[in-house]
Amino acid sequence: MTIKLWHCYDSRSLRSLWALEEMGIDYEVEVLPFPPRFLKKEYLEINPLGTVPFFKDDNTCLTESTAICHYLVEKYNQHQFAIPVEHPEYGKFLNYLYQSDTTYTFPLALILRYKHLEKAERLNPQVVEDYTQWLFSRMRELINHLQTNTYLCDNRFTIADIAIGMALHFGERIGLSDSYKPEIKEYLARLQSRPAFKRAREIGTDLDPFSNL
Repeated sequence: MTIKLWHCYDSRSLRSLWALEEMGIDYEVEVLPFPPRFLKKEYLEINPLGTVPFFKDDNTCLTESTAICHYLVEKYNQHQFAIPVEHPEYGKFLNYLYQSDTTYTFPLALILRYKHLEKAERLNPQVVEDYTQWLFSRMRELINHLQTNTYLCDNRFTIADIAIGMALHFGERIGLSDSYKPEIKEYLARLQSRPAFKRAREIGTDLDPFSNL
């Protein structure tokens, strides 16, 4: 059975799509309007959460973008995109994978929601300001690391870079990158120049939910 990915343009599902492109694994993709739980309600029959990504590989179904990247490494022997357990930076590798959503994408989602998506009476500048400050305060370790490293782990490209890089790209799309430090800007530009990233971003451009931000 062919892998299938349900995707919204420049959302969390970009992580999964980018990983598939980097790894050269065959897949099918269905691009949905954002947010699909409101704009394509029949999608709820496939994924009751109404979130993207939704990933199906035979009987395996996953909804977490970084978990999909990790799954692809293990299931399809793409270990060149990971750090082995015996490597001294294995813990760092895992930390970046988990950090990508809990520390980075979660506050970005709140900023997007309360600055752009809610109805006028529910927009909340205080939430936007608080979580913007919270996000940038947590970039300090990443900035320090990038002063002497090209990538996050073992100084080579891995799915940790996909996981963190997508969050930084998301921040750029919602207007935060003017405040990125030079190390972050250079790192993000390096990731965005990768052919697999460019191919992934060519998919679904007509349904770009951020084009009017």
